[in-house]
Amino acid sequence: MYMTLTPLFIQNIGMPGLLIIAVVVLVMFGRGKITNLMGEVGKGITAFKKGVSEGKDELEETIDAADTAKDVTPKNKTKES
Repeated sequence: MYMTLTPLFIQNIGMPGLLIIAVVVLVMFGRGKITNLMGEVGKGITAFKKGVSEGKDELEETIDAADTAKDVTPKNKTKES
């Protein structure tokens, strides 16, 4: 027997159901608030991508610096008597 945890109304929502939900949300919140919200979401996504890119660049620079690191291991010295 196969049991799902998803409620039945979500499984069979389809495109008409999504359109009805979109219209209800538009009526409840208005075009202005939804536009502002989508603008903020876009800014957040852009900032996240920029942060990931900067982190990747910094990691690559660190790896390159580690490859070209100067050897500072002390050399064997002979004892002077």
